[in-house]
Amino acid sequence: MTMPGKTVLIVDDEASIREMIATALEMAGYQCFEASNCRDAHAHIIDNKPNMILLDWMLPGTSGIEFARQLKREDLTKEIPIILLTAKGDEDNKVQGLESGADDYITKPFSPRELVARLKAVLRRTLPLGIDESIEVDGLILDPLCHRVTSHETVIEIAPTEYRLLQFFMTHQERVYSRSQLLDQVWGGNVYVEERTVDVHIRRLRKSLGKDHEHLIKTVRGSGYRFTGKAA
Repeated sequence: MTMPGKTVLIVDDEASIREMIATALEMAGYQCFEASNCRDAHAHIIDNKPNMILLDWMLPGTSGIEFARQLKREDLTKEIPIILLTAKGDEDNKVQGLESGADDYITKPFSPRELVARLKAVLRRTLPLGIDESIEVDGLILDPLCHRVTSHETVIEIAPTEYRLLQFFMTHQERVYSRSQLLDQVWGGNVYVEERTVDVHIRRLRKSLGKDHEHLIKTVRGSGYRFTGKAA
């Protein structure tokens, strides 16, 4: 079973390398998506919102390093960690790769064990609280490893979309998010649903949370919604 926080997009134009990396990562419990160029990679990122991108420097068309710069400029993708994969091993290339916004740099050839270890290290540094650790607010606990929500030690029945909404809110507290931002972050940018759909799921989520915790999700009139653990 793939755990939350363990999805990886592999971008390399050599199918054999993608297959080698995917096999190693899947054995370590990760779910992998694959792309051979930056255009297909961008579509995967919008649709699947991976937790990590393994990006080859030398790609047809747009290079990996240019793609990394592009991703770091876009609000929707700038927080996704990137590890560059390349045969260029000299110091200047490493500096250039890291300055493009990449979080780490692995020189080919590399062992699958090294790749998994480096990937785990980057994810530990970059994943927000709540992706692989329980998070608690006012007696409400979300445990992503068990995919379970409890209120004062009582399990709450919660639908998948409401669970994703709650996980996003609990890991992004105190900031106001518009309906369109929530659609991008929770549903994905290529999912065509009405913005008012967010209101429906917020209502369902509040109902699931019950009187003890429904107040944590605040409606900010004219702007959107905010999750807060502070007293009203």
